[in-house]
This record gives sequence, C-alpha cells and structure tokens, in this order.
Amino acid sequence: MTHYTLLVGSSGGGLPATSFVELTSGSSTFSVPDGYNAIHIEYAVGGGGGAAGGVGYDKAGGESAGAGGGSGAYVSDKIFSVTEGETITYSIGSGGAPGNQTANFGQPRIADAGTNTTLSGSTTGSLFTLGAGGGSSGTGGGVQGPLRTNTAGTAGTATIDGTEVTSGIFADSDNSVQNVTSNTSGPTSTFNDSGNGAAGDLTGTGNCSGDNCTIAGFDGGDSYAGNVAGGAGAPISGDGTAGTRGSGGGGGSHHPSSPASDGAAGGDGEIKYRFLQVI
Repeated sequence: MTHYTLLVGSSGGGLPATSFVELTSGSSTFSVPDGYNAIHIEYAVGGGGGAAGGVGYDKAGGESAGAGGGSGAYVSDKIFSVTEGETITYSIGSGGAPGNQTANFGQPRIADAGTNTTLSGSTTGSLFTLGAGGGSSGTGGGVQGPLRTNTAGTAGTATIDGTEVTSGIFADSDNSVQNVTSNTSGPTSTFNDSGNGAAGDLTGTGNCSGDNCTIAGFDGGDSYAGNVAGGAGAPISGDGTAGTRGSGGGGGSHHPSSPASDGAAGGDGEIKYRFLQVI
C-alpha cells in the first residue's frame, strides 16, 4: 500500500474532504489536489436507453405499444485510490433518443441506446465504465399484419477497474473524523455499492388483440438498483415520459384516438465526486 504524509487538521483526521462537484454532461478533465489520495463517488450512472413509440395497423387484428428503454449501470458511495496531482478524465453518458422516426404506420421504430459514463486517471488508469442502457424497438410489422416484434431495452453493465478503498478514516468537511464506511448518502444508501442497470419493461409480446384495441406503453428500466424510477410508459392517450438520472425512457401506447403515441428519451448519466485524504 502507498504511504502518504499525514497533514493533520484540528481534528487529527487529516485534510478535510473537498466540496462535492456534480458533472451532468460532456467530457473533460480535473486534477487530484495535493495531499489527497482518494476520490469518493457519491453517485455515477451511464445513460439510459430510449423507448419506441406505439403503432396502429389497418387490418392486422391487433395493435402495439412500445417497450421501455433499459437503464445504465451505476456506482453509489464507492471510494477509489488516486494519486495526488494526477489528471482525472471523465465522460458523462447521454440518454438515448426515442424511436419515433417514421410517420404514420411506417416501421421500424427503433430507439437509441444511451452512451457510457467513464472515469479514469492518468496514473491509476481506468476507475470505472458504467455501460449505457439499450434502446427498445418495434420491428417487422406490416400495415395489414403481421403484428410487429417488440423488444425491451437492455440493462447497462458495470465494469469496476479501480482500487477500492473500504477501510480507514478521513476528516469530513467540518473536520469531524469519520470512517469511510459512513459514506451512505448516495441513491442506494449503501457504502461501496455498484451494479448493472435494469432492462426496460415489456409484458408478453407488447401487442393487444383485436383491431383498435387499447394498450398502454411500458415503463423504462429503473436506475440505481430501483431507487430512481424509469420514465413512465404512455397511458391510453398521450406519450411516454423521459427517463432521468440514467433510467430508461417510457414507451408509446396505442389508442384509437392516438394510434402512434410517442416513446421518450432515456435519462442522461451523471457523476458526483469529492476528494478525501484517507488514513
């Protein structure tokens, strides 16, 4: 283990924790301040997948709703070792666009996947890659049949590469001495947590039976292990709602008065971090 010079504050716990910084878009760099040896990720998530719109047919004997988009993989209250002065590079994932590309009946309706959220250090290497949620789709249908094949958006996968800090003490921003395991303020309220996203919702085939039948859209996958809800599927009229914080978008519905209700975009990714001197 690397040894660091202890810079004792009034509490005897070392340098106080820096203020949290939240990143919600883009790609750039920042540096580890002198004296700090760990980065606390309060939360981070990949972009959520978009959702397909619903569709109505002419004489196909049924109608279709859009499946939900998948959610991105996440980190909640995980601490990684870093080296003072090194450059940290980040990229925040974007939510996927909805699948409403074609007018009237036109098929297919294919939503976009989100993009990954990543964090790496110039000295320590990759800390994590939080895979994005996949977009849902509706493919293969014809205006007079067959009914289309609906596919839900897939879950993003978490890849954790950094060295995790699971023991030790640090001085909080108020100079109180804390154990690293006290960090539970993230979305899952669990120290040292990370995991994959969730697939979007889809019940059965996503098709209802009978011309002019009514079927609601399906919800997007929840993010942060179910702690942030996915975008809501469209009700019997109206459109799906967009995901937030890496959750999937909600799918479109079918109703005779609204035969091509729109699906919605996935939620953008994010990272919130601060630096600690862990001893």
